[in-house]
Amino acid sequence: MKLIPMILIYIIYFYIKSNRTIQYLQQNRYNRGNKFIKYIKTHLKKIYLNIELLFIPLLVFVYIIKVNYIYAFTCIYLFFAFIRLYLYKKEQKKIPLVYTKRVIRLYITLTLIYMLPFIINICLIDINKYVFMIILWLLMYLDQFVIIFANIINIPEEKLVGLYFKSKAINKLNNMGNLSVIGITGSYGKTSSKNILCDILNVKYNALASPKNFNTPYGLMMTINNYLDKFNDYFIAEMGACKKGEIKELCDLVHPKYGILTKIGIAHLETFGSEETIQKTKFELIESLPEDGIGILNRDDPKQVSYKGDIKARVLWIGIDNYKECDVYATDIKLSNLGTTFTVHFKNDKKKYEFTTKLLGKNNIYNILAGIALGNELGISKEQLIKAVKGVKPVEHRLELKRYYDMHLIDDAYNANPDGCKMALDVLKMMPGEKIVISSGMIELGPLADKMHKDLGKYMSDKVNYAILIGKEQTKYIKEGLIENKFNPDNIFVLNNVLDAFNLVNKLKGKDTYILLQSDLPDIFNEK
Repeated sequence: MKLIPMILIYIIYFYIKSNRTIQYLQQNRYNRGNKFIKYIKTHLKKIYLNIELLFIPLLVFVYIIKVNYIYAFTCIYLFFAFIRLYLYKKEQKKIPLVYTKRVIRLYITLTLIYMLPFIINICLIDINKYVFMIILWLLMYLDQFVIIFANIINIPEEKLVGLYFKSKAINKLNNMGNLSVIGITGSYGKTSSKNILCDILNVKYNALASPKNFNTPYGLMMTINNYLDKFNDYFIAEMGACKKGEIKELCDLVHPKYGILTKIGIAHLETFGSEETIQKTKFELIESLPEDGIGILNRDDPKQVSYKGDIKARVLWIGIDNYKECDVYATDIKLSNLGTTFTVHFKNDKKKYEFTTKLLGKNNIYNILAGIALGNELGISKEQLIKAVKGVKPVEHRLELKRYYDMHLIDDAYNANPDGCKMALDVLKMMPGEKIVISSGMIELGPLADKMHKDLGKYMSDKVNYAILIGKEQTKYIKEGLIENKFNPDNIFVLNNVLDAFNLVNKLKGKDTYILLQSDLPDIFNEK
């Protein structure tokens, strides 16, 4: 009974501290591909130089003065709980922990692990009180590894849950005979292409796209089970991957008849291992299409043109630069701060078609061309396509132009790849007035990271008036690239978080100011 107050305070402390760690685990896809372990390895100082180290001198102090250890340690953990709660509330949280059923199951397992020393001490062995306190402290101090262990314990249960939802999703798809599935993958541009295609198809059909970034097996199962209904004609499935075979796994789940490959770059190079593996993995979608299916490929992407594989489906090529062998291509592209106009040509059709869109950037023209090419094959008239493209809505956090007080904000926060970052800078350059970039750099570029960041800095140097870099270590090579290209060092600012950057922008702004928010990385990349 004497331990009850201490147990309650300890549990409260455990939940407060574990919340942040589980948030990072969730952002690292529950350690899929050992991403969470890699995160721990690269952030050892940040993780382990913390307030819990105060426990050791406090333990020595309690031992010396010989006070009631239960009372003493209840007070200590209450103190830690208040400090942790204060720090947690103060921290910038861009992507908060989502309390899914999986997270709840993980918390249940963790609770049992953290209660185990109390159970052993009360029911089985009377452990020395100071040894007991050290065990409790080690569990809390090493909570990352305790959570990894709990995650491993839960793997069989999670597999059973996954099999249940997979079976349910497959049965639902099998009972929808009139539904056709469209898969979309690529190193970047997947979400934009998916949303654009959905808007285009919905001028004639009832199309459903997987929401947000639901591009994993669980995400697609959830979409099918919770959102898909008998009235849908097309299901557009975004397909993400970090390693070879993951696109094939998604194709085996939903069996797409049509496929769009956006662009192949070096995104996730760290987990894929090589550019060749990235290329082969992305083409798993196109190779999974049936003979009566259609694959949309980009003639301007060398990695798509050079691919030699087993493709059974009919292929349609889109393009802008290498248009001679394209089935659908764009010319006369005119970009402005209001949007884009361009002319579309169809193979075996001498007529030209004028299109207008609110979207910015060349990559979005490719995404629109893919939607136009497939929409045309699915029986949507040219007039309907023109109307649909004009009504396409900007995708949230992807070159989204919006008003920010008395300034203009180009929100490209969800973009963290080399080509996409450079294209966003091109968009910023054509804007009138003062130009400010807020950049956190790029991620998962493996051994090419330093070079790519320096190249980005060089590319940025003649396109902005001010560069605000988030994270000293993450962006140090961007800064080097800027300075190497003779950018004024006084116009470079290195800060710790995006909130501070927006406070600084208010001091730097001119009469007409455009801000590019580039690659606002998740919390796991925070340096403090």
